[in-house]
Amino acid sequence: MTDVDTLRALWRTRERVVLLQAGFGDGSALLKLWQTWQDGAPPRAQLVVIAIDPACIGAPGLRCAHAGSPAEALADRLAAAWPPMTRNLHRIDLVPGRLQLLLARGRVLDWLIELQAQVDVFLIDGTHASDDPHRGPQRLAKALARLAVPDAQLWTDTAALADALAGAGFAREPDTGPFLHAVYRPRHGLRPPALLSNQPDDRHALIVGAGLAGCAVACALAELGWRSTLIESCDHPAAMASGNPAGLFHGVVHRQDGAHARFNRAAALQASHAVRQAIDDHGAPGQVGGVLRLESRLPDRTAMQAVLDALPLPPDYVQALDAAEAGERCGLPLHRPAWFYPGGGWVQPAALAGSFLQRAGGWARFRGGVAVHGLHRAGDRWCLLDATGQVIDQAGTVVLAQAADAMRLLDAAHWPLRQVRGQISQFDNAHSPASQRLALPRIPLAGAGYLLPQVGALAVFGASAQPDDHDSHVRAADHAFNLRRLRALTGQCGPAPETLSGRVGWRLVADDRLPLVGAVPDEVALLGQPVERLRDVPRRAGLYLFTALASRGIGWAALGGQVLAAQIASAPLPLEDSLVRAVDPARFVLRSARRAPR
Repeated sequence: MTDVDTLRALWRTRERVVLLQAGFGDGSALLKLWQTWQDGAPPRAQLVVIAIDPACIGAPGLRCAHAGSPAEALADRLAAAWPPMTRNLHRIDLVPGRLQLLLARGRVLDWLIELQAQVDVFLIDGTHASDDPHRGPQRLAKALARLAVPDAQLWTDTAALADALAGAGFAREPDTGPFLHAVYRPRHGLRPPALLSNQPDDRHALIVGAGLAGCAVACALAELGWRSTLIESCDHPAAMASGNPAGLFHGVVHRQDGAHARFNRAAALQASHAVRQAIDDHGAPGQVGGVLRLESRLPDRTAMQAVLDALPLPPDYVQALDAAEAGERCGLPLHRPAWFYPGGGWVQPAALAGSFLQRAGGWARFRGGVAVHGLHRAGDRWCLLDATGQVIDQAGTVVLAQAADAMRLLDAAHWPLRQVRGQISQFDNAHSPASQRLALPRIPLAGAGYLLPQVGALAVFGASAQPDDHDSHVRAADHAFNLRRLRALTGQCGPAPETLSGRVGWRLVADDRLPLVGAVPDEVALLGQPVERLRDVPRRAGLYLFTALASRGIGWAALGGQVLAAQIASAPLPLEDSLVRAVDPARFVLRSARRAPR
């Protein structure tokens, strides 16, 4: 039996098949699977291919390797979607909602410990399996067993792995020709893979909050075959913090390349795809043509480039520019070097939220003008309650995505989160006399504050940030603050404060500047327990959280929605485990539990 025959057999009983390939090569195996998919996959079947390779071939290599072959058209489509090869787990949707590639560049063993997936089929190229001939086979086999479902099929071209695989629970099949074929038959039972369901009502989630976070979750759940109902207190989606006329997004460069930088990088890459789709398919106002961020700590381009070379980060993700190059790029004279993020840009947040809902289609339903005042567990279902205690709706799965209000429903005011008031400034640039107009950049310009290209008739810049400030009025003092930031960015004094309009919104910010994405911890069940790891923290079954997007809602929404939907649907997570743990809502309660006396 070949791996293709195995896939066809699995598709008859499973809605999702996960295949892990160690060694991507020139992409031939993936293109073959893609063709098989097109020729015979059932209508509801999903295929996720996880590919790991120390040196991925890249878009030009893909096109060159398959030029003139029957796979040329598919290779061109894959090359067009090829991401910057940063040290991240890259999600590429080959057929949205049906066929997905998770691609990682690096050592196979390093990446296997970062994956969260239930794998049905393994294709292991022995040349990429390990650089440690003594301990490597055992470590590899153990890592594969951690990911395998019962009866997972494994093929490898190296017999040297046979003993290690047998010790990890893989039973070798006889008469398999030049390849070693083994089946995972563990001594202890494991959770079975997701099977075809005849009960679509079981796959329904209530999402409280229809801003960027909630709409992104609805979109990601729809791709996995889940229905959702978005419950929103306002009459329209994205009417609160997501209601600004425009906002920007870009990645992050940090010398240490810690969790914050790596998560922001992964999120920015997914945001770039989501924003492009919103602009191209749904007419969202915006642009994905790059973002400039002025550098204030490093002295010059040479020092900045040294950081990029050390990490390393490729130029299709970020480039170091001197002041003259940066000024030429944005069309304004600048006096400091800048980071240029080619995949960054700007978009209207409400339009991006609307694009997520359009992509979800009939799988998502919006209920506006409904305020949720309480949350109650009844049996195996969560009930959303109105002000009188009556049930608004109920489901086995609930996602809280309404920023600070989620903390009220969870009674989690003690978590290290703060509401931050922000005010943007707007100026009618198009209809003002030429002598009073602001000179605007061709692409967004950021630093301490930001200035966008013209948004409709408006020049948009800002923004102020005041923690624990609940004043909803547009204030002249904040306009003056934004004008000072504008001058620091561009040297322009800007228009008179009385000619400006503005908008006030609030962001929820965690003390570690990362969002909260994942299952809600059960703090009552945790009391008195000696817990040292996040995976051991008890959870409130069926209750999830996606909040604390701070000022990065545009940049974080798409990836956060994908991660949360994958957790809900038990699909492979499109983010490495170390970063999933970095954004886990339980990180705060685990921190408190470790500090508590025993």
